[in-house]
Amino acid sequence: MKRIILVAAAAIFFTAGMPCRADEAIVTYKSLAPDIAFDLARAALQQCRKDGYQVAVVVIDRFGVPLVTLRDRFAGLAALDTANGKAWTAVNFSRNTSDLIKRIKSGELSPSLATLPKVTMGSGGLIIEAAGSMLGGVGVAGAPGGDKDEACAIAGLAAVREKLDF
Repeated sequence: MKRIILVAAAAIFFTAGMPCRADEAIVTYKSLAPDIAFDLARAALQQCRKDGYQVAVVVIDRFGVPLVTLRDRFAGLAALDTANGKAWTAVNFSRNTSDLIKRIKSGELSPSLATLPKVTMGSGGLIIEAAGSMLGGVGVAGAPGGDKDEACAIAGLAAVREKLDF
């Protein structure tokens, strides 16, 4: 009996300071609800329509998988792929694409980043964040200039901001 108690005490002593493997095996993260992603995309599309632009809008999750894709009737053929690329680039680098462009122009980042596969260096890709977590990204393409694409993406984020701040 003493031997069993001694073995049990030794086991507790030697494992007390070790991290629990279950904690390492499970990852918890926040994700963007599809309804919110749709509201965001629709608001961005409506802003561009109001401004007179036919665009495509893509909202992706934190892993780069599209949640919503919207393409206006007369948006250019490449608009949908470009919008997806802008959103993916923002999520991949955890920065808005316009910020990445500024950092490349200033010399902080290498211009070779723009040559990496799937990277789309054009303004109009924004990360979607809430409560300190990145939830995904939104990309807009098709307006005459990335600054106009970005303005529509910003309007989309503004439309759902209250729902994101939880």
